[in-house]
Amino acid sequence: MRQDARLKLEQRIVTAAQQVLARHKAVSPIDVLTGIGWLPPGRVEDWRRGRTDHLEEVAQASPQRLAAALDVFHAWAGSEGLQPNEVPYVGATRDRRPLRFTAAGDPATEQAYRTHWTSPALSPTARERLVEKEGAAPDLVVISSLRDWTCAECGGTGDFLVMQDAGPLCLTCTDLDHLLFLPSGDAALTRRARKASTLSAVVVRFARTRRRYERQGILVERAALESAEEQCLGDEAARLQRRERDRERRADQDLALMARMTREIIRLFPACPPARAESIAAHTAVRGSGRVGRSAAGQALADDAVTLAVIASVRHEDTDYDRLLMSGVARPEARAQVRPTIDHVLNTWRTHP
Repeated sequence: MRQDARLKLEQRIVTAAQQVLARHKAVSPIDVLTGIGWLPPGRVEDWRRGRTDHLEEVAQASPQRLAAALDVFHAWAGSEGLQPNEVPYVGATRDRRPLRFTAAGDPATEQAYRTHWTSPALSPTARERLVEKEGAAPDLVVISSLRDWTCAECGGTGDFLVMQDAGPLCLTCTDLDHLLFLPSGDAALTRRARKASTLSAVVVRFARTRRRYERQGILVERAALESAEEQCLGDEAARLQRRERDRERRADQDLALMARMTREIIRLFPACPPARAESIAAHTAVRGSGRVGRSAAGQALADDAVTLAVIASVRHEDTDYDRLLMSGVARPEARAQVRPTIDHVLNTWRTHP
């Protein structure tokens, strides 16, 4: 690189870094590369969502120029007395895979990209909070589909899908089908429900007029939503919203199917608590959910379909499965870890009381 070109690059990098540092008290390589226009924000989002193999693939500069910019940035940060902190980068994918920055995957370069720099004026406590926030795993994203689609694993469909390497997957195949949809609109309710939910996901929909994905709400666990609603009951608007949501839930449920399925669950698992059997039936029989209870086998109350519904309930409510997924454990491995617990519960419930 020519001397004058290098000087211009250094000036652009320092200016971008100073602007970010002044706003956020911390600055990262991605902040700088985005600031100088080498990383389009939309393409960075694609990378975070696991849609590209590495960050270099979406950059509007060669790997050599990226490396030169990285050297300039780190030299400036060191000269300014900024504090280095390595931050993990994981994808907003179901398996929470580590993200790659370069095609070659050189460990030193990958670490350089992961290193964020914080202001020396921050207290140790403030720095720790900031680094923890920057290193938080991104939200899982579920798409509210505008068109017909087919699950790449089971061939089913539904209102929501999750994009993975193999293609679109339904909520059942991504183990998110036990979550309830909470529409946007009540910030307090959303915040409390998300905080209380072990597993959650953000729901987005593509807006054709604006040509971008826009947030529609979140998926959260039933218990978390009910807890959040209880906390919001002091607000009249929240009470009205809950009554309306309860009315919609009741309208969506096929009560006759739920009653028949409850009886089948108890027939197959005599020791299953009646309230639990009713809860399983209510969940799996929700109309339009694409769950086992709405399949042809489920509505025919086939033994295998009913058993699958019970297994799904035990997996999410009686094991650490959801916590394993949120910690980054791959779905097959997480299922293998909790299988002994599931087998124990099923064997216990099969025994006549």
